[in-house]
Amino acid sequence: MRTTKDFLAYLKSLDIKVWVEGEQLRCNFPKGILTPTLQAELSDRKAEILQFLAQSSQQPSLDIIRPVSRISNLPMSFAQQRLWFLSQLEAGNATYNVPWIRYFTGQLNIAALKQSLTEILRRHEALRTTFTLADGSPVQIIHPAQPIDFPVINWFSIAKDEQNLKLKDFTNAEIQRPFDLEQGPLLRVTLLQLSPESHVLFVLMHHIVSDGWSMEIFSQELFILYQAFAQGLASPLAELPIQYPDFAVWQRQWLTGEVLEKQLNYWKQQLADAPAQIKLPTDRPWSKLQSFRGATECFYLPSDVAQRLKLLSRKSGTTLFMTLLAGFVILLSRYSYQEDIVVGSPIANRNRGETEKLIGFFVNTLVLRISVADDPSFQDLLARVRKVTLEAQAHQDLPFEKLVEELQPERNLSHSPLFQVLFIFQNAPAEKIELPGLSITSMELDKLFAGVSFDLTLVIEKTETGLRGAFEYNQELFDATTVARMVGHFQTLINAIADSPEERISTLPLLQTSERHHLLVELNNTQIDYPSDQCIHQLFEAQVARTPDEVAVVFQDQQLTYRELNTSANHLAHELRKLNVGPEVLVGICVERTLEMVVELLGILKAGGAYVPLDPLYPTERLAFILEDTQASVLLTQQSLVEKLPQHQARVIYLDTDWQAVKAENTYAPVSGVKPNNLAYLIYTSGSTGKPKGVAIEHRSTVALMDWARQNFSAEQRAGVLASTSICFDLSVFEIFVPLCWGGKVILAENILHLPSLPAVKDVTLINTVPSAIAELHRINGIPATVGTVNLAGEPLPSSLVEQLYKQETIKQVFNLYGPSEDTTYSTYALVKREKSDFSNIGHPIANTQVYILDRHKQPVPIGVLGEIYIGGCGLARGYLNRTELTAQKFILNPFSNQSGSRLYRTGDLARYLPDGSIEYHGRIDYQIKLRGFRIELGEIEIVLNQHPAVQETVVKVWGDELGNKRLIGYIVTEQELAPSVSQLHNFLKERLPEYMMPSTFVFLSNFPLTPNGKIDRHKLPQPDWLRPDLQATYVAPRNQLEKIIATIWQDVLRVDKAGIDDNFFELGGHSLLMIQIHKRLQDILKQDIFMLNMFKYPTISSLAGYLAEDKTKLTPQTNLRVEQIHEGKNRLKQRFNILQNSSSKARE
Repeated sequence: MRTTKDFLAYLKSLDIKVWVEGEQLRCNFPKGILTPTLQAELSDRKAEILQFLAQSSQQPSLDIIRPVSRISNLPMSFAQQRLWFLSQLEAGNATYNVPWIRYFTGQLNIAALKQSLTEILRRHEALRTTFTLADGSPVQIIHPAQPIDFPVINWFSIAKDEQNLKLKDFTNAEIQRPFDLEQGPLLRVTLLQLSPESHVLFVLMHHIVSDGWSMEIFSQELFILYQAFAQGLASPLAELPIQYPDFAVWQRQWLTGEVLEKQLNYWKQQLADAPAQIKLPTDRPWSKLQSFRGATECFYLPSDVAQRLKLLSRKSGTTLFMTLLAGFVILLSRYSYQEDIVVGSPIANRNRGETEKLIGFFVNTLVLRISVADDPSFQDLLARVRKVTLEAQAHQDLPFEKLVEELQPERNLSHSPLFQVLFIFQNAPAEKIELPGLSITSMELDKLFAGVSFDLTLVIEKTETGLRGAFEYNQELFDATTVARMVGHFQTLINAIADSPEERISTLPLLQTSERHHLLVELNNTQIDYPSDQCIHQLFEAQVARTPDEVAVVFQDQQLTYRELNTSANHLAHELRKLNVGPEVLVGICVERTLEMVVELLGILKAGGAYVPLDPLYPTERLAFILEDTQASVLLTQQSLVEKLPQHQARVIYLDTDWQAVKAENTYAPVSGVKPNNLAYLIYTSGSTGKPKGVAIEHRSTVALMDWARQNFSAEQRAGVLASTSICFDLSVFEIFVPLCWGGKVILAENILHLPSLPAVKDVTLINTVPSAIAELHRINGIPATVGTVNLAGEPLPSSLVEQLYKQETIKQVFNLYGPSEDTTYSTYALVKREKSDFSNIGHPIANTQVYILDRHKQPVPIGVLGEIYIGGCGLARGYLNRTELTAQKFILNPFSNQSGSRLYRTGDLARYLPDGSIEYHGRIDYQIKLRGFRIELGEIEIVLNQHPAVQETVVKVWGDELGNKRLIGYIVTEQELAPSVSQLHNFLKERLPEYMMPSTFVFLSNFPLTPNGKIDRHKLPQPDWLRPDLQATYVAPRNQLEKIIATIWQDVLRVDKAGIDDNFFELGGHSLLMIQIHKRLQDILKQDIFMLNMFKYPTISSLAGYLAEDKTKLTPQTNLRVEQIHEGKNRLKQRFNILQNSSSKARE
């Protein structure tokens, strides 16, 4: 049973007023609120309520607000101080202007009106107050009462239609005209005369002296006084016992010590670890400084819906406010993809008799934090909302401003603290007032808003015909069409709540049937015929028949025609068939990039097997895991790579030494019995469990991709495709098999930066790579004029990069492609136009692919709302090798398809639909990232790091430096006595992880920063020091000219202060893309060929210099000039960095 205090608080939340009159208990309540059950409880508890109220009336002196002296400076209240501060922050801001506009129809007595307004000003000091600084403290200045004078504007001669337009313009202009809080006055009055019997009284106050309750007092007093003064009578209103400044002084004295501690304890516990910002999907990003330019979108909920909501509220023991708030919370949760929702809601804060009839800024804002986790029914959510609301109301005495001051949330000038969304419910409908000879009605302010204080505000008020609502929104963030859609979704949701409150909230719809059909069906109408009865090699063989003597593949100065490539692949296929390679047999391939690599891929496919690529640069442990996981029966490799390979059971073919025997095999294609639903390849990607996972792709999925590429890219575009991606990554599938299946030429390169030096450079027409790689190629002016098409995928596409690419006039098309390995390379595509600025747009699904954007409960989200990408269609992988449970978790049944066995792949990527039906990418849900095109589970790196005996705890995070370069950083808590060096950690990881998953450096901490609920706070991890990591190697300066050249290049590329000759490239923060840059620069300066593999083999300056010196190549005079240029560039970079540091320091000061 509720305590008496809680019961009275509950009654108050229902707008039921209870007081003692003599010895009787009296109450007042809105029509229909007092249910029979509630009435019975009130009657049963009458005696205890009388006793509680009697005791409460005997308050200690500090609980009574008393008049204070006006001799000394009077402080502002907490709320006033915040508004005053905001006015100082942005002078001329009209956001907090409060309008009161009424039509007067009939004979208006202007003299009586002036007298009434003068008396209201006399009665309420707040309306005669200005604000300033005195001795460094903000104070109130109360001015003497004076007769009011206001302009009376005559519009008699203006036609009615023109009057309406002028009235709208006048109202907009007045609402947007700011007040001067220091000079005042903070109340403005204008009377517009439309005709002898039609007037508009325009009153504007600043919020710092008024609030919603105050406006009601103003209305009541104005009409009471007007009625009296129009008849020549004296004011019937009693004098006020206190004024607003008395409340301000009392508030600061009362809200200390135990009272403050009790209030704060509740709020600290309630808001611990609350989200700092609700991530509503906006049309534009938040600006650095919060804007207040606002607009509003109005709507109605009809009477029948309102009545059902009222009935639901009564049955649930809640109020209509709580029911509507619960619906709003569901909407916000769906829109933000968050389950922890924080909403502000104003409360009158007039819980003392002395303040009930005062005009002033009393309103407080409650911070209501509501969880929708665990998908409750609406009725259960309503119970949560009721509990949170009642507890907040019981702790309403702590001003919001004081709460912010005490909690010290992380402040950001782009948005308000603690919450950014407000909910307002106005219970009492506006009444039409009749005075002798006058009818008074309020002016509708549907589209007249000077500004908004929050990103989004929902206002709902009772009317005679139902519920009237308005979404007030920040125009800097939202378009009108977006908010109009939001209104429709809220109406649909509220109607469903009224019909089915017992339903789980995940099943309550936001979408109308037509909208749902558009998202699920119309946007996914991608089905077209493709050669689904063919395998990859069969498409290639058909092309061989069409163009046998055309060049199929080029590497350096070597090439093979289609006929030659086909014949060589057939030789190998027969050899593999002898080793029992056939359908579903996995064949490992661990080779360097040569013509033979392409032969081997085709040979495996022709034999009916599936290829498993193995990178020679992978750690031995990773290679061993893949060979063990696949149980590959055959391994194709080279004698030169034997030392890199782990122990294994596979039969080995050394193609560099065994090829003569292979060439003796038949030249025709063997009969393998392979079908389109057999495996074509198995590619390993990073896994969150600490082990990589093999993605199994069938022939039919790859053929679907090939056919889409044929239709989307012309023969001219496919004529010469650069193949620079490792076959361990799925971009290589496009690069190699698209040209081979449709008559193009594969131009092999060891890496993309080798393109300018390739003999076949002028044959390249299409580049397919990751943005970070093309950026480096563009930087060195390495994109040949023959390239007209650039496909970019694998990581977010920077807008500046696209702009730079299109500046090269020969580039006609840049495509932004998206897709996980689990959907055969690409799932969506967008042609990025030259003038377009939205580079996170990943376009529409490719042919025979369906893309759904769903919420946490696999329901489609509306246009503009974030959800998770789910992919279906012909490109889906079979699943993960030997990972049945993970396959079932990630590949689910398609709930939107009638086709038996249809599945969806759950990507873990966030996105939203744009109004044109295209898709905008918004990053990862979890801690999986894409870095330089590599998909990396940060959890996998953390798991491996945690296996080090000296590591207690670890977190891996991506950091970007001031130039935008992203790197992996490992944060380590270690046993102090056993603390490993950076070098030791790198060596430990080198045996277990590939190079692209290696953290650039490590930050050692005594402990991790934690959120209030004990979780690691990743946002508060310190920024790493880029200058020089704490390496095990002692710094040793370069000893000769060659070492100086290498060190200078390293320092420039790695952006470290100094690089010693014994420092390891990777321990200094290097990675493969940076190695490619260094490789290119060294070749340019030294004028000698350097094999990339040797760059990895000699990872220190001393060892690399020793290797290079063996060539006896002398440095040219140009070398010294180039070193000077590098030094000069480095000095400019340092200077820029220092300027940035000084600027940020001054900004902090």
